[in-house]
Amino acid sequence: MFQAKYAITNQLLSNIKRINTLVNELNNRRFPHVVLVELERTARAVSTYASTSIEGNPLPLTEVKKILKSKPAHINKFDTGVLRDSEKEVLNYNQALQNLNENLEKAQIRLSLNLILKIQKQITEGLLPKFESGKLREKPVVVNDPRTRKVIYLPPEARDVKILIENLIEFINGNRNAIDPLILAGIFHKQLVIIHPFMDGNGRTTRLATKVLLAEMGLNTFNLFSFENYYNQNVTKYFQTVGEHGNYYEVVDKINFTNWLEYFTEGIIDELLRVQKLLPEIGISPQSQLKPYHLKILEFIKEKGFIADRDCAKLVTRAKATRALDFKKLIELGLISRKAKGKATYYILKEK
Repeated sequence: MFQAKYAITNQLLSNIKRINTLVNELNNRRFPHVVLVELERTARAVSTYASTSIEGNPLPLTEVKKILKSKPAHINKFDTGVLRDSEKEVLNYNQALQNLNENLEKAQIRLSLNLILKIQKQITEGLLPKFESGKLREKPVVVNDPRTRKVIYLPPEARDVKILIENLIEFINGNRNAIDPLILAGIFHKQLVIIHPFMDGNGRTTRLATKVLLAEMGLNTFNLFSFENYYNQNVTKYFQTVGEHGNYYEVVDKINFTNWLEYFTEGIIDELLRVQKLLPEIGISPQSQLKPYHLKILEFIKEKGFIADRDCAKLVTRAKATRALDFKKLIELGLISRKAKGKATYYILKEK
């Protein structure tokens, strides 16, 4: 039976309290639906970029956003032979993240071995042979140092993988009411990396499954942010903290989760603060409340990609001078950006 060794340090306790405060502050703020949709879209793009970048995907964030914008949601309609692996990897991860968010909103998802297999299958579809996609590994694997490429860790034998994951899930489900959700999520994250259950896609699967666990346990603000972004800022530190060195069977009894849990919660704080700064004035107040005509402008841009004043004139019954004030307000709130000048002026959603 799996048991995790860790200590509730002052730092860890402080981090958990800070996260709960930040989450409550965000949950208590109200945003127009169109703003939330845009926040979620941006968060998915950042998560997709960061999580694939951690594993060595060379595409920059700007390119990732272009790929996600130009491809339809159902990427299985594409001939995978036309796409580069780096592009396919991005599309797979983003689609998996989008599907998980949608299912979480419908409360139709719960952490399980089947869910973990489903996630890995979706992110590796078209990138691995079918007998390795959505399947636990049947061969030994090694973990290399990303800098030196030398072997630093030998995960457990393939024959032990299934029982180790089942024991981990049993531990999580059995302690939902006894251990803080953030600690449980952190333990799950590191232990799944240690088990290394797949031939490929272990890191991406783990990060997505951890998101599910966090959201499932009530931390539903997390579809607006990307903790992967924090890890990608210092990939070396992430691998050093989440991983282990040596042979699993020789180090398993010595593994302590405390250092990782402090790092894991620090990353969540960092990302929550970043999200909090994105739209400091968007919370509904007398000064920043959006009216129906503001929302119509935002919805039009979201659908068409941009809006000019001539489009706005057909959309709302407001004078030209008043429409100019509407655009100005949306710019000041950080929702849209102005492009070109004079008669060629148009507006787009502001990149976050």
